[in-house]
Amino acid sequence: MRSCRHFFSIHVLPHLLPRLSNLRAACFHVNRSICVALLAAGVTACGTTSTAPVVQPEAPASQSGAKPVRPPVHKPAAVVPPPPPPRPPLPAVYAVPDAQIALQRLMPARLTDASGWAADITNALGVLRIPLSPENVCSVLAIIEQESSFNADPEVPNLPRIITREIDARRERYSIPQFVVDQGLQRKSRDGRTYATRISVLHTESDVSRLYEDMFSELPDVAAVYQPRNPINTAGAMQVNVAFAEEHAHAKPYPYGRNVSVRHETFSRRGGLYFGVAMLLDYAAPYPTPLYRFADYNAGRFSSRNAAFQNALARLSNTPLVADGDLLIYQDGAVSMMPSLTQRALTALAPKLGMAPGDIRRDLMLEKTEQFMSTLLWRRFFALADATGQPPPRFAMPQIAVHSPKFNRTLTTSGYATQVDGRFANCMARQVAGRP
Repeated sequence: MRSCRHFFSIHVLPHLLPRLSNLRAACFHVNRSICVALLAAGVTACGTTSTAPVVQPEAPASQSGAKPVRPPVHKPAAVVPPPPPPRPPLPAVYAVPDAQIALQRLMPARLTDASGWAADITNALGVLRIPLSPENVCSVLAIIEQESSFNADPEVPNLPRIITREIDARRERYSIPQFVVDQGLQRKSRDGRTYATRISVLHTESDVSRLYEDMFSELPDVAAVYQPRNPINTAGAMQVNVAFAEEHAHAKPYPYGRNVSVRHETFSRRGGLYFGVAMLLDYAAPYPTPLYRFADYNAGRFSSRNAAFQNALARLSNTPLVADGDLLIYQDGAVSMMPSLTQRALTALAPKLGMAPGDIRRDLMLEKTEQFMSTLLWRRFFALADATGQPPPRFAMPQIAVHSPKFNRTLTTSGYATQVDGRFANCMARQVAGRP
């Protein structure tokens, strides 16, 4: 998982264009009104990877011309789910008013609901059993300030222009006539407005996410077949990775309700802060300073640890490697069967490591977990690297450049972590001084 690796991957409607390329040819063989409907359907079915919609054929009629009689469907009786178990109580320290008051003093003076922010932050720390230490508090506040300046659902500047530019770029790439896209965008959405109108008033990522969901709610059959992925990857005050939030909610009960949409919750203040705190602090990282944890927040958990592994491997094997923190190749969040350069370099060292290639691959599959440091591969590799007389460090800054339609410049994980670390240092200095 690459957290915030692509920041705001805002490509909602642009995904429609590959589908429209096939629909264009059909326009010359069908009635104009049918063609417009097909094109509109293509627009609302954006985000799929298929080139054309799958249409399920109707059941064949009998030879007499009468339609076959389908047997009645008996719906099972509704099953009442058992009540959820009670939530564990918060530790008493997080309910102490003085702790929340002290936290409010570290926030910007302009906040109109500093007490609400303080309550949601301390609740998140409490439920996750994370100590309310100055370092943890300032780490959370530094990420919030960096990502959203304390906005629960931050606005994306020039969002309609970004979406329109991406649509035009893909229309040209697939040689789609302008009228095809125009016809589709003039289709009315479920709230009565056209999609073109809704694009023109987009402000936040939650707006884009809801627009995308509305599109596929109109085409449930297409959505069921293609299982489109919502392109909004980050959300909320801490710009938490939505996929991480959904995985975390499966592993640990979400404290604000069990039958809720995790994606929708990440756009709320309480949900965005809860999952953001979890992503930042709810794992054991072997770092001497928060700087590398900030880098992990941008690049993915344990990326700083894995980048150090790659640096050591590059020196030991004389293999050029980019220390990006990914030891394997990932496609849409899943591990690819194709061996990475890191895996190939380790396989070349297999005789010195005393490990079979399959065992190396098995241990590499744990690279995104704390358990990777307990594997045979980790122990034998660093024993080999330390024996050179220059023990390599166990942490390093991931070398990642981030590109996004939202930004006019290239961002790096190193630059991101450095900026957050500066905010962290200022927060710590305010705590020492005892003043905001």
